Amino acid sequence: MNVLSIDIGGTHVKILLSGEKDPRKMPSGPEFTPSQMVKDVQKLAEGWTFDVVSIGFPAPIHNNAPVIEPFNLGKGWVDFDYEKSFGCPVKMINDAAMQALGSYKGGKMLFLGLGTGLGSAVVTDETLLPLELGHLPFKKKTFEDYVGVRGMDKSGKARWKKHVFETVEILTAAILPDYVVLGGGNVKKLKELPPACISGNNANAFIGGFRMWEGPADSRTKPDPDVKKAAQATRRKRVIHKNKKP
Repeated sequence: MNVLSIDIGGTHVKILLSGEKDPRKMPSGPEFTPSQMVKDVQKLAEGWTFDVVSIGFPAPIHNNAPVIEPFNLGKGWVDFDYEKSFGCPVKMINDAAMQALGSYKGGKMLFLGLGTGLGSAVVTDETLLPLELGHLPFKKKTFEDYVGVRGMDKSGKARWKKHVFETVEILTAAILPDYVVLGGGNVKKLKELPPACISGNNANAFIGGFRMWEGPADSRTKPDPDVKKAAQATRRKRVIHKNKKP
C-alpha cells in the first residue's frame, strides 16, 4: 500500500510518498483553502501513485476531521470532504501528533512541539493520544504563551529557554513518560536539552503519516535501550538535585 503523507503548515505544505526519499513542497498561507490544497497536492504529487492519504493538520482533530478552522490558513476546512476530493481513504490527525508518532522509539513518550505554539501528544505501544497541553495555565498565562513564538519574541531567547526547561519539568512530572521528544522548528535554538529529552525532526511527520496506516502506534517498535538508559540517568540526577540541601 502506497501512503501519501501530507504535512500542512501555515506557510508551506510538504508531501512524501512511502518508498520515496525526497519530499516535495509548496506554499500555503492565509488564503489557502482545502480545495486548493487538494488541487495543488495532486499536481505536486505528479508521477506518484498512492492508495491512501495521511494528513497532519495545524488544528485540533476529532473523528478524523478538524473541529475548528486553522488560524494561519483560509476557511472551509471543518466541513470539507477529504476522501471524496482525493478519491481514496484519508486519515487526518493534528500535525504535532503526526510528528510525535513518527518520533516514537518505544515505551511511553511525551512529545512537545516548539513552534508557533506548543504542540503535544503522548504515544505508547498501543495508543496515540493527541493533547492540548499548551493551553493549560502556566504562570500568568498559558504554556504556549511562554514557550511559543510569542514568548520568545517578548522575553528573548534566554528567558524563553528557561521557560522551556520549566515546562518540560512540570509536564514530565505530571505525565511520567520514559522520555520526551522536543520537536518543532524552534528546538534548533536549544544548544542543550532538558533532562530525559531527545531532539526531534520535522521530517518525522512523514514517518508518522506512514505509521498511521499500521495502527495507533507501531507496536513492533521495541523500546530503544539507549533512550531508556539516558532517561533513567537524568531522572536520578533530578532526584539528587531536588533532595540536595541549599
